[in-house]
Amino acid sequence: MSECSLVESLRRFIGQTVTIFTTSGGLSGEGFTGVLASVTECTVKLITDFGAAPTCPIGSDCGGRNNNRNWGNNPGGGRGCGCDGRRRNWVGSVTEIPICKIASFTHNAV
Repeated sequence: MSECSLVESLRRFIGQTVTIFTTSGGLSGEGFTGVLASVTECTVKLITDFGAAPTCPIGSDCGGRNNNRNWGNNPGGGRGCGCDGRRRNWVGSVTEIPICKIASFTHNAV
C-alpha cells in the first residue's frame, strides 16, 4: 500500500477511535490508541488521553469550602482544586505520528 492510499484510508476514520502501529520498537511499537483528530500528507494526530471536565462549573473553589486558598495539603479546598483538594489540571494528550513510520492501523468494522 503506498503512503498516498494510506493517507486517504486514514482520513475516512477521522473522529473515530483507531489503533496505529508503528515501525519503531519498545512501547511505541505496541501501538497508539486514540481518536483520530487529523491526517496530513506527513503526520497523523491522535487524541490519546482526554482531559477532565471542570470539577466546579460555577467557580474554582467548590462553593467556598475552606477558602484560605492553601494549594498544598489542604483537603477540601483551594483554588483550582476539586472538592477533595486534588489538583484538576489534566488537559489530555495528543500523539503525532509520521506517516512514513506507520506499519498498520486498526479500526472498528462498523
